[in-house]
This record gives sequence, C-alpha cells and structure tokens, in this order.
Amino acid sequence: MTAGPPDSREFGKYFAFAQVGLEMVAPIVVGVLIDNYCDSAPWGVAVGAVLGLAGGLWHLVVLAKRFDESNSSGPRRNKV
Repeated sequence: MTAGPPDSREFGKYFAFAQVGLEMVAPIVVGVLIDNYCDSAPWGVAVGAVLGLAGGLWHLVVLAKRFDESNSSGPRRNKV
C-alpha cells in the first residue's frame, strides 16, 4: 500500500502548532541569556516564562478560531 500525497492543510496545522511551541520556549531561552548577561537570575526566566505562556495561549486561541471557521465553512453533513 502506498500513501497518497500529503494534505497541505493538515501539514499547515502541524506547522502552526510547532510554531506555537517555539513561541512558548523562545522567551524562556531569551530570559536565560539575559539572566546570564545581567546576573539577574531568576527574573529573566520568570518573565520569559510568563510572556511565553501568555503569547502561546493567545496564539492557540487564534488558531483554534481559525480552524473552527475553516471547518464550519465547508460542506455540512447531516448526521443520522
């Protein structure tokens, strides 16, 4: 059995979720770098964690709304 061509919409969803994960981790890494440079531990990590969590959750909500709108605009199927 061979698999069909990959669905670009499905790939886009996975890429968007990977981007959200990166958006949540990147501020923590920046916080670590700031803490090492300014000797301000643990404040840079704490601020980075809060910003990463808030930004990641906000982006997840935006993505969920977008995916919900794209699913609801398609053809409707009657469930029996």
